[in-house]
Amino acid sequence: MKVVSAEFIRAAVDERGWPKDNLPQAAFAGRSNVGKSSLINSLVNRKGLVRTSSTPGKTREINFFLVNGSFYFVDLPGFGFARVPGRVQESWGEMIEKYLLESPRLNLIVFLLDIRHKPGENDMMMNRWLIDRSLPAAYVATKADKIARGARRGHVEAISDCLDIPMEDIIQFSSVTGEGKDRLWETIRKSMA
Repeated sequence: MKVVSAEFIRAAVDERGWPKDNLPQAAFAGRSNVGKSSLINSLVNRKGLVRTSSTPGKTREINFFLVNGSFYFVDLPGFGFARVPGRVQESWGEMIEKYLLESPRLNLIVFLLDIRHKPGENDMMMNRWLIDRSLPAAYVATKADKIARGARRGHVEAISDCLDIPMEDIIQFSSVTGEGKDRLWETIRKSMA
């Protein structure tokens, strides 16, 4: 996909801040520090569109980015390792759940998992939640460049086994090398049709 424009539109904490223009949306979900910001920046070929941080839990609102004037990328707060009070994480959970269940134009959830680690309890809970609600998801194993090619199969297999999804459904992605970018774009493009 050729990206000619990508811009931050707004951050929202509830539905009053969601875009009202009825354009389709792809939301990016995953635990803190899984590489959501880097992945989105890589997809739109912009280094600083989404701020990256070495501090987990930096994203605290739902951020909407308009791509090519025709659809949104939606950056959701990370779950899991963020060093924030439990009550703050609870409010994030409620905010994210409401968005995922009630956004009228959510076409796809891009579920990010770190290829280097087996899915944690939060990942498995999120996956079960998506499946129970029949929400459309694409599974992306981020940071693929951190694992030698010969060793990757075992890592992808561990994700597949933990989440009970076919290995071939997992997109291996690297924001450093661009691996998996075309395949992910094709998945997003199909969901927007």
